[in-house]
Amino acid sequence: MSKRPVIVGVAGGTASGKTTISEAILNRVRSERVAFIQHDSYYRDISPLPFEERCRVNFDHPDSLESDLLVAHLDALCRGESVQVPMYDFALHMRRAETRRVDPHPVILVEGILIFVEPELRERFDIKVYVDADADLRFIRRLRRDVSERRRTVESVIEQYLSTVRLMHLEFVEPSKRYADVIVPTGGYNTIAIDLVASRVQALIGADE
Repeated sequence: MSKRPVIVGVAGGTASGKTTISEAILNRVRSERVAFIQHDSYYRDISPLPFEERCRVNFDHPDSLESDLLVAHLDALCRGESVQVPMYDFALHMRRAETRRVDPHPVILVEGILIFVEPELRERFDIKVYVDADADLRFIRRLRRDVSERRRTVESVIEQYLSTVRLMHLEFVEPSKRYADVIVPTGGYNTIAIDLVASRVQALIGADE
């Protein structure tokens, strides 16, 4: 690539609509021009711990994520190098043996609840988008997702939400909103905000690229 990629960060609370916003940006900018990375892929490898102990880890604290590896991967992509992104098993709370190759593209799109918390990570974003949604809607969406997609029980989802998710949201995620360039209300269904962000990305990379 002849110039540095545009890096877009999409943050927000759990189940706020980050993926919906990210997919909309992918569609408008064209997915073949975007390298999409989720911060969730970088949960630290805690496979040596027994499963019961892995279940008790606070996955909503910044220390649970290997953000320095994500920073290194972003820098490598900016140099035109491919990276091997970890893959995570959310049912077993451990990294998988395989990785996912991500190649350099004009746009790098990063999604995660805590991506604006770490200064070294935050400073690499050219556009910072925070997706806002009411807490009750976020909890209902998370409950549905974790039960259907991550094989969790209703009781375990509720316990995790009350013991760590809500507290970490108030301590880390919500305060990181102040670093956003754009705050998208009503979750991931604000088409005007999506169009504005997509138009800005296209302007930065050049409409004809």
